[in-house]
Amino acid sequence: MIVENNMAQSNEQSLLGHVVSGSLRDGIEIRMGNQVSVEDIKEGTYVTIHGQKKSFFGLITNVKLMTTDPNLQFSYSTTDNPFISEVISSSMTYGSLSVLPMLTLPAVLGADQTVEPAKTVPSHFSQVFQASERDVEVVFGKEDQTHFFIGNPLDMETKVCINLDELIKRSSAVFGKSGTGKTFLTRILLAGLIQSDLASSLVFDMHNEYGSTGQDRDRGRRVSGLKQIFENKVSVFTLDPENSKRRQAKYDFEVQIGYNEIEPEDIQLLRETLNLSDIAADAAYTLERVLGPKKWLQRFLEMEIDEVYEKAVAWNIHAQSARSLHNRLSRFKRIGFMKPTAIDDSVKRMLDLLGKGKHVILEFGRYGDNLTAYMLAANLLTRRIHDRYVYMKEEAEGTTKANEPRPLVICIEEAHRFLNPAVAHQTIFGNIARELRKYNVTLMIVDQRPSAIDSEVMSQIGTKVACQLDNDRDIDATLAGTSGSRELRSVLSKLDSKQQALIFGHAVPLPVLIRTREYGSDGSYADLTRPSWHTTDFGVETEEELEERLKELF
Repeated sequence: MIVENNMAQSNEQSLLGHVVSGSLRDGIEIRMGNQVSVEDIKEGTYVTIHGQKKSFFGLITNVKLMTTDPNLQFSYSTTDNPFISEVISSSMTYGSLSVLPMLTLPAVLGADQTVEPAKTVPSHFSQVFQASERDVEVVFGKEDQTHFFIGNPLDMETKVCINLDELIKRSSAVFGKSGTGKTFLTRILLAGLIQSDLASSLVFDMHNEYGSTGQDRDRGRRVSGLKQIFENKVSVFTLDPENSKRRQAKYDFEVQIGYNEIEPEDIQLLRETLNLSDIAADAAYTLERVLGPKKWLQRFLEMEIDEVYEKAVAWNIHAQSARSLHNRLSRFKRIGFMKPTAIDDSVKRMLDLLGKGKHVILEFGRYGDNLTAYMLAANLLTRRIHDRYVYMKEEAEGTTKANEPRPLVICIEEAHRFLNPAVAHQTIFGNIARELRKYNVTLMIVDQRPSAIDSEVMSQIGTKVACQLDNDRDIDATLAGTSGSRELRSVLSKLDSKQQALIFGHAVPLPVLIRTREYGSDGSYADLTRPSWHTTDFGVETEEELEERLKELF
């Protein structure tokens, strides 16, 4: 059966060469045939190797020029003659490929047998072919509710899908330096969650790029946000309604945060941002104790500086530290969404919507550039939502699974601010990353500095999507603990700056280098709202409404 399958495929695929040496750990060396030019082969291309008993699926990690005579490099002047050059090339030189075998394929494509991790290597002289579209579909799955089309292999038009069910089981990450398309990739991943209805998402939209219209600066065009594409599935909250009105961006609810909601742990998180000493930050715990929970911050900020000095002695707080804390916390008065008491329970509204399968995007407006405001709001709201999830999960134990809270993915930008080694153990985001979906909550972190994230947190990230990174420390941090990291490092360092990404981890069966799918073109919105596997539309009632709304988007 294997021979028949291999022969059938060989008619469709081009023979690249034969296996000559290698190992499972270091990869397989392929001697290319004379009919194949090394200039046509790219790093990151997928190949299938047809062994005597098994078929293997692997990734090209290096392309090399080889010679049968080491002295040939010193005799290059003899190749000036085209005829001699051709003779030497065909008899004394050849191309070599380094391939990392990752999976074994079913003996017959379409059989019930599944792909498995490669635990051995193909035999000598096994034939090596460039992977076909059918091979890629067998490995990555066909587009359906749990398999979301994320992009295409560099030299193929077939669809590469990620397993969304696996994606939400553990935290995930999108890394890449500024300008490499992290936001577009994150939008696409969030669109997949909305499409699948497997989980709800809460997005902290630091720069107002996910909910409403954004900019594609490379193509000089405006692109639609998730609220515009999935109108009835997405709710937009804003901390800055004036900014939303100026941008003519629709929102559903305004968010306010009361002084009574802030706890000393929130001040600890902002210690570096507010430039507080350890003594000054720790004084918040004493203030909570002597001034009362829920009331300590407002009472403290209402004091004059002379009163602060006077009270500090009685409270056994260092006077200068108390003054420093008072000065720094007074910045809260200049943050518009901070109020003595919030007019509405925004967290309850969010939880109600998330429980109904909606997706929530919180826009920060002009406060997105205020790091203090961003970190305070994101950490405080997430802590309260997580506390509620913990309560619902524990309440559901011992009862039917139907009572469990709906899976939630929380998306944060500038993640290293919350997850660096100094504060990761203090923030709610660090706790969530380490819990591994214990309470049905995971993270999707977006960052350009993965090396600044705590190594323990990085080790808990299940799926990583890496755009171009040019810092060695960032590359090392991204690939830490990954099988075949040495070979993948070479692939990652050579990514184009736009629309390319390396995906590896739980959501894909093996690392995959892709050209990301289009977002913002005329047909991309329709593909997202009407995937081929689903017979109904997302966020619209009828075909006519969808067509009318798509026209508005363009």
